[in-house]
Amino acid sequence: MEEYALRMTGISKRFGPVQALSDVTFQVRRGTVHALCGENGAGKSTLMKILSGVYHPDSGSIEIDGSTKTFKKPGEALECGITMIYQELDLAEDLTVAENVFLGAEPMLTPLTMDLGKMLSETANLAKKYNFVVKPDAVVSNLSTGDCQIVELLKALRKNASIIVMDEPTSSLSEKEALRLFGVVKDLRSRGMTIIYISHRLEEVTELSDDISVLRDGKVVNSAKIAEMEISSIVHHMVGRELGDFFPQRKVSTGDVRIKVDSLSSEAGVKNVTFEVRSGEIVGMAGLVGAGRTEVARAIFGIDRMTSGELTLDSRKIQIRSPEDAIANRMAFLTEDRKRSGLCLQLPCSWNITLPNFNLIGMRRFINPGREDALSSEYGSKMKLKWAGPKAPANSLSGGNQQKLLIARWLMANSEFLIFDEPTRGIDVGAKREIYLLLNTLAEEGKSLLFISSEFPELFGVTDRILVMRRGELVGNLETKKTNPEEVMHLAAVE
Repeated sequence: MEEYALRMTGISKRFGPVQALSDVTFQVRRGTVHALCGENGAGKSTLMKILSGVYHPDSGSIEIDGSTKTFKKPGEALECGITMIYQELDLAEDLTVAENVFLGAEPMLTPLTMDLGKMLSETANLAKKYNFVVKPDAVVSNLSTGDCQIVELLKALRKNASIIVMDEPTSSLSEKEALRLFGVVKDLRSRGMTIIYISHRLEEVTELSDDISVLRDGKVVNSAKIAEMEISSIVHHMVGRELGDFFPQRKVSTGDVRIKVDSLSSEAGVKNVTFEVRSGEIVGMAGLVGAGRTEVARAIFGIDRMTSGELTLDSRKIQIRSPEDAIANRMAFLTEDRKRSGLCLQLPCSWNITLPNFNLIGMRRFINPGREDALSSEYGSKMKLKWAGPKAPANSLSGGNQQKLLIARWLMANSEFLIFDEPTRGIDVGAKREIYLLLNTLAEEGKSLLFISSEFPELFGVTDRILVMRRGELVGNLETKKTNPEEVMHLAAVE
């Protein structure tokens, strides 16, 4: 039997003046987990979209099980056993698990009547075969993100997938859900399935994968067995330079209390939370999924209604009833979901930067497009945005650059207290370091930062103090240098 389930040889692809891929050779051994790594914009998505029939290569060839294939559309790739599970899951939320699994290929009792019983029983049998715990009649909108991942896998397995591409599968999962997914991936590999695993989380890449390929600037710069690679080496290949200390050092010089949160409770389940953040200080917030971290941020910023408590900003009591009030008090909130609640993806980058800032830039009544573009270019340059210019739509930017676009918005607003909620989620290692450097710069300028993160390494690498949330309550306020991940996890997880 052919050793390689997949060979892509000499693949090149150009979009106008941009050479997205250049003479890429990518080989995946049968029955292995093959990690595909690279910075945002390195060409990973383009290569996988060529494999799945979404794009057509300008040159090169694809072999599946030793046979040359040409995919003119995604359906032809599916027929060859290739399925791609995207980071943004593609499920019909109002339908059941079984209806999603059979979507587009429903068995029929009559020309007008679906055989729902058959869909339910076959979905149950498929789930049992692969040891998946999910109810076929459950409505998808009621499922956790981890269970939705299982539904996507069931869809792929029903179509007899032999090569599954998983794009950032753990980016929205809790630690418990991620561990369950790791078990599923390992089980599928043991059954002979071939998995291409795309992730910016290098710890899970080294834990799960057998082989790795690294893309940089549209070229494969390294392919090796994972046992031969260390994380530092993977990072070096990804960014093409040594990063030195991944978390940049800074001298902590804090000033007076900038914001004090006193006995804050909210309608979203926050209970009696009290803390303060000084100027020049980066305060982290840790906790398990559902602990109430984002809910605290939303209440401070006026998105969720406070039911009790007080906010003090620079020694004066303030009332925040809406985000407009928060912005007027020079607060900023970088949401954890930049695509759903942060950016207007179809609109130009300039509009996304200036949206909350019209009063500040003298466009309260009338918009001056020339001034808007000039200011957006100025702040885009400060953020080192990789874009086609201020008129480019926000959805044309990579994930890391979309995050920078949001940060540019709040820099223009001259915010003094900034809440960053999972700011490095789904972005590459180089972009992460740029954000860490920016956090340091903002702190050194005397701004105050609340940094919410699910990743312990960056909480300990970036912050001065760590607040720990559990079930809507603040259960820990620790000096970063005097604690450790075990203590934080104990506070977050143990009643």
